[in-house]
Amino acid sequence: MASPLRNESGHVAPEQGEEDTAPRRETPALLSTLSYASQIYSIRGFAAPGRWLRDWKEYFYPPVGAPNFVKTYECRPDLPVRVFFPASYDQTSPKTLPTLFTIHGGGFCIGHIRDDDEWNRAFADGQDVLVIALNYSKAPGAPFPTAIHDLEALLLALLSDESLPIDRTPHLGRGRTAILGFSAGGNLALTASQLPTIRDHALAPAAAVSVYGYLDLSVPAQEKLANRPFKPSLDLPRGDKVDALLWLMPTFDWAYVPYGHDLRDPLLSPYFASRENLPPYVGIVAAELDFLAHEGWRTACGLAREGLGYQGWAAERGRYRHRVPDRLSKEKPWRVCGREEVSSRVGELELEDGRFAFEESWPGGGVKWLLVPDVLHGFDNQSIRALMGGEETVRDAEAKTKAFMDELGVWLKGTVWKV
Repeated sequence: MASPLRNESGHVAPEQGEEDTAPRRETPALLSTLSYASQIYSIRGFAAPGRWLRDWKEYFYPPVGAPNFVKTYECRPDLPVRVFFPASYDQTSPKTLPTLFTIHGGGFCIGHIRDDDEWNRAFADGQDVLVIALNYSKAPGAPFPTAIHDLEALLLALLSDESLPIDRTPHLGRGRTAILGFSAGGNLALTASQLPTIRDHALAPAAAVSVYGYLDLSVPAQEKLANRPFKPSLDLPRGDKVDALLWLMPTFDWAYVPYGHDLRDPLLSPYFASRENLPPYVGIVAAELDFLAHEGWRTACGLAREGLGYQGWAAERGRYRHRVPDRLSKEKPWRVCGREEVSSRVGELELEDGRFAFEESWPGGGVKWLLVPDVLHGFDNQSIRALMGGEETVRDAEAKTKAFMDELGVWLKGTVWKV
């Protein structure tokens, strides 16, 4: 396991012979176990009829955002992938395309590969890249690390599939590919890419991107509330005094994490992954009104400092460049990811503010950080966005979704893939 040096005080892996004080997954009481199981299967039960109706309707009336086709591989025949060609692409052409693999969210337990069709279609058409949505088994039936190895098998199958126009031009010793995940999928994008079979592959993703990812499972969800701003002047649910995800996190953790497992395992909590085990480029996108944003910020700053080496310690206006935020800091600007004030720039990102955006590159790698202001977890998902409030809130989320997709596309094509 890599030495998890990430914040100012620093966590250090124990030396050989020292006592192991790593936080581990505790075994819950019987009543808690029954409660967690009931919640998971109730959520699945409520979602099933709606998903069935949606699938039935889309079978007869394919939506505009549908994939070009769905494909299965022998390695995981029950986990189909969805393939999105850019609208401008001639499928009879021998031209290859930079490729983005995406992973849906759902707390490792719920969610469906169909959930991000609109995002995948918009990114494929808007950025002129091939997008392939990956699939994985869900907990509690398939706990850690099953999903990671599902993704590993599908990635290897896809990278060897010559029928797909994946750009295999050598670049950084890899192909022009990247892997991106949403929420739990953001965790899986950064964990699956650490596996040696993926990391050392000739066509391995040149970048891994987490979008409002769950990156540090070692900190209890309740403790993370102190790290996000609350803005009661915004309309509900953005201005709510609680975080909508809070009540679900213990259930997701119970379903996914084996009892007794080290919560700082980099394959479980990629916040603790060392720079050399990740793809050359890492992108972290977070939602300001999300209690997971601070761990994304810490991850981006820690990886940037690690990649820059001693350059990253250059004094800048009296502070160290990319100081790694401390979630327990007495200084509020470092303890809270974001700010209390509502952004005056409706529908826009804040690229000039280093707390909301930065990009660092060095020979053969780099880090990109984006904090999307005044939005909730899942703001870029069409279905979730519809639950976020009135028309103004939805329009703001739609505009910021397009803005961050464009910003991400520029970074991937201009910096990561250099196409």
